[in-house]
Amino acid sequence: MCGILGIASRNHQVFAELYDGLLMLQHRGQDASGIVTYGDGFFRERKANGLVKDVFGAKDADTLQGCIGMGHVRYPTAGSLSAAEAQPFFVNAPYGIYLVHNGNITNTEEQRAKVTGKYSRHLRTTSDSEIMLNVLADKVADAIKVNGNADPIRNIFAGVKMTMERVQGAYSVICLIAGVGMLAFRDPHGIRPLSVAKRDAEGNGDDYAFASEDVAFGINGFEKLRDLKPGEAILIDLDGNKHEFQAVEGKLTPCIFEYVYLARPDSLLDGISVYKTQIRMGQTLAKQIEASGLDIDAIIPVPDSARPVALEVANITGIRYREALVKNRYVGRTFIMPGQEERQKSVRRKLNAIPREMQDRNILLIDDSIVRGNTIKKIVQMCREAGAKKVYIASASPPVKYPNVYGIDMPTKHELIANGRSIEEIREELGADELFYQNLEDLIWAAQGGNPDIDTFDCSCFDGKYVTGSVSEDYLNTLESSSRVSKKIKDMPDAGTSWNGATLAT
Repeated sequence: MCGILGIASRNHQVFAELYDGLLMLQHRGQDASGIVTYGDGFFRERKANGLVKDVFGAKDADTLQGCIGMGHVRYPTAGSLSAAEAQPFFVNAPYGIYLVHNGNITNTEEQRAKVTGKYSRHLRTTSDSEIMLNVLADKVADAIKVNGNADPIRNIFAGVKMTMERVQGAYSVICLIAGVGMLAFRDPHGIRPLSVAKRDAEGNGDDYAFASEDVAFGINGFEKLRDLKPGEAILIDLDGNKHEFQAVEGKLTPCIFEYVYLARPDSLLDGISVYKTQIRMGQTLAKQIEASGLDIDAIIPVPDSARPVALEVANITGIRYREALVKNRYVGRTFIMPGQEERQKSVRRKLNAIPREMQDRNILLIDDSIVRGNTIKKIVQMCREAGAKKVYIASASPPVKYPNVYGIDMPTKHELIANGRSIEEIREELGADELFYQNLEDLIWAAQGGNPDIDTFDCSCFDGKYVTGSVSEDYLNTLESSSRVSKKIKDMPDAGTSWNGATLAT
């Protein structure tokens, strides 16, 4: 789950607009930030670990010159936490290509071997995004050998087609190509989101933008046109003309977890309102709460993303809604904070309970999801210390039982509290008096309500069905034994227990 943004303007410098747009996408990654611009035949780049506001300053407006550019906010789901793996990545041939990527490649080792062996390319990082860039560069170079260099756009689209035929997994990609323009493309399943927008340019023509979420458009005066189709590529040339190409046949199968937690509630992804989806999630969850017959004095959301669900449950059941967990706004999303130790520290300073709303009451905590489990366990303890008689938990999503390999930082079963456990065992582990989970069919109904034309979602973290069809047991075992995962397992507080996260990881 990263955030990507690209802007191609006819007349305006784009650094300030990229900065503002990335702030709107900061929820998608807090580990690193990067921006590259292109103008007068030169690329200008800055990237580093840290938030957008910390990486970039006023001086960058003077150095990052150009009317076309793109940016990235990262949290790592593959590779390492090194600043060297901050995006964008660059290759100098053919043309000179910069790339930003949201998602995760699942046939990484196969492609790494081809890139370094057959094509004799040197990789500087362990990032799958760098592999994606080099595969694309190889394929564009192959197209040039066949077609010549008279028509760069033809060659680039041919390269995208061959890349999609070779690379497996989830990817939304934006590229800057020297002397050509800005390219965007989306994997044949459309797992990760990507949209295109435009605005009127001074004089004739339009400016264009691409983004992971449409919330990045409005702040810069862009109007969303549509979501990219699965397997589609769009190129904005340096003259501001838009070129569209259906590289391979695709079937839209978006990640359903985007609507549970990843995307902002004010985003519209593939025609589906995130907020309205969460409202419908509350409607179905309310039926379970009512059927339970439990005596509940108050419904309390775990801030922030569970609020729409909790409000709808309260509206339907008639149980009073209370904001009884106070969030420190100056603490980041701990789910995407690197390192168990840092996440542990952050949880302790993130939330406080209001005893007056808990004393001698039976409360129902509603969270968007329960992934690793440690945070919600701490919250249950906090509520009991604040005087709650009984503490019930409801998850707006189903049990997360399986690794997610498409760009969400839960790639292994070791970290999942629901893996191999019954609901009763999870309840005992969390210390709750009762535990409810959303049914998967109800979650699918909630998302489909926004766009009935989508008949399939990627629900792999809930059902273990990987829509790319390329996720083998060997690949999953490789993830389990990777150095990054090994470090995570070492950092777990107790063997066999879940690890900490934040709202998502509860």
